[in-house]
Amino acid sequence: MNEENTDGTNGCSKVRTGTQNEAALLALMEKTGYNMVQENGQRKFGGPPPGWEGPPPPRGCEVFVGKIPRDMYEDELVPVFERAGKIYEFRLMMEFSGENRGYAFVMYTTKEEAQLAIRILNNYEIRPGKFIGVCVSLDNCRLFIGAIPKEKKKEEILDEMKKVTEGVVDVIVYPSATDKTKNRGFAFVEYESHRAAAMARRKLIPGTFQLWGHTIQVDWADPEKEVDEETMQRVKVLYVRNLMISTTEETIKAEFNKFKPGAVERVKKLRDYAFVHFFNREDAVAAMSVMNGKFIDGASIEVTLAKPVNKENTWRQHLNGQISPSSENLIVFANKEESHPKTLGKLPTLPARLNGQHSPSPPEVERCTYPFYPGTKLTPISMYSLKSSHFNSAVMHLDYYCNKNNWAPPEYYLYSTTSQDGKVLLVYKIVIPAIANGSQSYFMPDKLCTTLEDAKELAAQFTLLHLGPF
Repeated sequence: MNEENTDGTNGCSKVRTGTQNEAALLALMEKTGYNMVQENGQRKFGGPPPGWEGPPPPRGCEVFVGKIPRDMYEDELVPVFERAGKIYEFRLMMEFSGENRGYAFVMYTTKEEAQLAIRILNNYEIRPGKFIGVCVSLDNCRLFIGAIPKEKKKEEILDEMKKVTEGVVDVIVYPSATDKTKNRGFAFVEYESHRAAAMARRKLIPGTFQLWGHTIQVDWADPEKEVDEETMQRVKVLYVRNLMISTTEETIKAEFNKFKPGAVERVKKLRDYAFVHFFNREDAVAAMSVMNGKFIDGASIEVTLAKPVNKENTWRQHLNGQISPSSENLIVFANKEESHPKTLGKLPTLPARLNGQHSPSPPEVERCTYPFYPGTKLTPISMYSLKSSHFNSAVMHLDYYCNKNNWAPPEYYLYSTTSQDGKVLLVYKIVIPAIANGSQSYFMPDKLCTTLEDAKELAAQFTLLHLGPF
């Protein structure tokens, strides 16, 4: 095994083992023919594998693995993940002490193998009582650029970004909901690779970089949700963007019914975008082709198929009860100006308590009270000795979750903005230190709140949702 910045002979060196079984790791390398190199806090197994020819696998072939026991290494992990297919590269994040950092990235040779790994290994009991989490890993190639002058057009922003950064492929700009001649003050810049995006972010992030005399805001855009092709083949709902705020649902329905009367089941409009539900998929696809680029009330609309939410990764309840099985269950390429604009592809909804079991109807938390009789014996305990079902608050759930995984407590960072009617709106960003250098550096919901308590609870719910079940 090669390890950067260590002493060795002919490129080989002794691994800082900690509790690792060096003989088992060497035996794995000998059996598979894969190389193993440790550098920059991670250990790479393969990448490419023996005899590989051609470019690396495309995007969508890598999965993120979390909640790995800290004393578990490639000799145990690789055979498990080989069940799903041929591994192109296995990257285990390492501590200087020799322990792993609790997570890894596994790149397969095909997308189908990666999807199979998620299906068969997510929540897999890798040791008695130890369950790993497996989900898709996305190489983010998109940056969010904020504080852009609203009068700038897409072409101007694209030209400027190409001048100051390399590898720019496209710029996504949304027109203002109230004035279609202006942008919303932010844009998404798409790069040719994750590395190009990372280099651009590094150059622009200090906060002193200016475009057109304005200090811009730069951060990673939240990646688009991937929906499998089989699911998309069943979609019969269209997402319509760039509508006038004054346009009514009745007008939209009438316009989309023109090409085939009675084809539209219903329309749900939210601010300047809408969902058009059809009775038949064939009519939805035909309408998308006919209506994309058409004008409604003077606005040129964009029409795409709406993306269904992956049921394993969405909230199960609204704060006030059951989630509606309608338009609010769709992922779309939209942003509301009054919501956090860094997310591309998520419709703001009101999440509720997460019970960690992905059931459509979470069990009601027991809230009964009991009389406190004189002489009742009380025993001092730690909250971490309780079960997760004892917690009604998502904030407490998240603290419990981190403690259970031997992680440092979550870190909360508060942000605010002002709504159009002058209200102070709040949102928390949560950083989980143990995974801050992993597939997602922080968690922030795309919904703003009017009270501090609601903002903190919402952020904790959002974070728990993405971390997975207990």
